[in-house]
Amino acid sequence: MTGKGDKTKRGPGTIGKTYLIGYNAALVVGWSYVLCLLMRFYFTDDFKGQSLWDVEYNSLMLFQNAAVLEIFHAAVGLVRSNVVITTFQVLSRVMVVCGVLLATPASAAAASAGLPIALFAWSVTEIIRYGYYFANLVGFVPHLLVWLRYTTFIALYPIGVTGELLCFYAARSYAANHPDLWSYALPNAWNFTFSYHYLLIFVMLLYIPLFPQMYLHMFAQRKKILGSPSPQKTKKIQ
Repeated sequence: MTGKGDKTKRGPGTIGKTYLIGYNAALVVGWSYVLCLLMRFYFTDDFKGQSLWDVEYNSLMLFQNAAVLEIFHAAVGLVRSNVVITTFQVLSRVMVVCGVLLATPASAAAASAGLPIALFAWSVTEIIRYGYYFANLVGFVPHLLVWLRYTTFIALYPIGVTGELLCFYAARSYAANHPDLWSYALPNAWNFTFSYHYLLIFVMLLYIPLFPQMYLHMFAQRKKILGSPSPQKTKKIQ
């Protein structure tokens, strides 16, 4: 959930705006598809014999990793986002998808309860978030969408973090029993050591200081947007 600043005056030109409209519309559709697959997996018999990871793999790899472009958008001034906050939020998700789910066997993190929990929170959050950005760009932002953007995070953010940490924990448990997984031990010619197991523990510990900071940041944004009686406050937050 990318925080927005209001100090930078730069914004997209016509080409940039057209690109952002297309980008945000595509991500709304993409995350809607991820959510649809999740619902079909649990409530229909459409995917018998397949795991959730099998069903979601292609769409998740595409639409989650597409968020890396948001760092570029912030860096070049296409959007008025804080580059540091955006980078942390995007890379934390990419780490879960590529550094945890993809990096371990399907029987490890991808089979944990964390995956459906994270997918639900991510997809609902992103449908609302990208929908909000799209609405801003086309100049029509229903108040309900503004309220959803700055309210649903209260529940979805902790749910998503819980799912992410469960995936991390499952990957850590697997790595603890397979010490050679993505690791490089001493002695070696480079006199260098790396432990994937301890990297996972380190990233999990980072959630302790960073989650409260990001969560409180979103509450500050909510107060700024919904706490003001001026309707102008809801415009052009992209």
